[in-house]
Amino acid sequence: MDVLTGLDCLISGGAAQLKGKRVGLATHPAAVTGDLTDSVTALLRCGVTLTALYAPEHGFSGGVADGQQVQDAVYKDTQLPVYSLYGTTQEPMPEMLANVDVLLFDMQDVGVRFYTFISTLFYVLRGAAKADVPVVVLDRPNPINGMVREGPILSPGFESFVGVVPIPLRYGLTMGELAYYMNYAQGIDAELTVIPMAGWRRDLWFDETGLTWVPTSPAMPHVSTAVVYPGMCFLEGTNVSEGRGTALPFEVCGAPWIDGEALAVQLNTLGLPGVRFRPTQFVPAASKFAGVVCGGVQIHVIDRATFRPVTVGLHLLATLKALYPAEFAWLPKSWEGAHPHIDLLAGTDQVRRAIDAGEDVTGLVGDWANVVADFAQESRRYWLYT
Repeated sequence: MDVLTGLDCLISGGAAQLKGKRVGLATHPAAVTGDLTDSVTALLRCGVTLTALYAPEHGFSGGVADGQQVQDAVYKDTQLPVYSLYGTTQEPMPEMLANVDVLLFDMQDVGVRFYTFISTLFYVLRGAAKADVPVVVLDRPNPINGMVREGPILSPGFESFVGVVPIPLRYGLTMGELAYYMNYAQGIDAELTVIPMAGWRRDLWFDETGLTWVPTSPAMPHVSTAVVYPGMCFLEGTNVSEGRGTALPFEVCGAPWIDGEALAVQLNTLGLPGVRFRPTQFVPAASKFAGVVCGGVQIHVIDRATFRPVTVGLHLLATLKALYPAEFAWLPKSWEGAHPHIDLLAGTDQVRRAIDAGEDVTGLVGDWANVVADFAQESRRYWLYT
């Protein structure tokens, strides 16, 4: 299967709609053409007049660690200004758009609400709308397919940069479709155009597109990472390592006080579809427990069609709490607001409260089913692909 991204489709048409215009570009290193040419180079070769660049979390080079502020910069030898959208402001200010007639947005997402590139998309749309600058989104695949939706809808009062609009945790849209949803359902009302992909279908996983995966952030090295990420990222809200600082972020987890054998047995006993857990040990080079031996498990997805990462992540949290009640803990309130970080990731305090109360997490998934189904129906009007 050979899918053409929105960038490839734009270039194949000579980028005619951009000729004679001053163009700003919000992008990152994973936004490449089918032959792995970066978006800046590809657009310049096509004759597009770039006048400003905008960087999301991890920076324009993609090497800045998660959560660290990105600084303004100058791009290589082009002398183009690179404005940070993950520093003192997340929204492009009027002065950052003063030399721009149209703002392009081209970022590869992973299909999960708390991955911050979608928040950057939201603020790009909002800032451009305020400045009366048209936005063109170059679409890319949802790497974990556009059919499955999971998890709670973001609840009012739990908005943050890891949850900016009321969508399910795994929302089943492409960036272009999500841009339409944000712009119209959320009332941003920017002048928005989406350049769709060619050849993409909703049932496709990224490794079925014919495209080459480029890490979207330092801890998203493989497609397999994105597959487990919607559930394993819950661990960021706990004192358990999510595998950052290892070769398998989000595919391994653990802590110095965890018995990997016992944890694997308990998780495998649940018989969760499409997944098996194997005991392991690892020593993170960075992040939680850097330089310390951790016991834990590696998550092995054996059937991604039946695997439900959000459900698995909830069971993992509940199992850790049950096995290690004295050691397991939620991290304190986030720098973004009054809620613990797990609440911001989940978009609700239901998860934390249910696990603390020892409730069966299967009930949570059932409680979310109807609202997720309602979102699936509502969001169909913004579909660009079948």
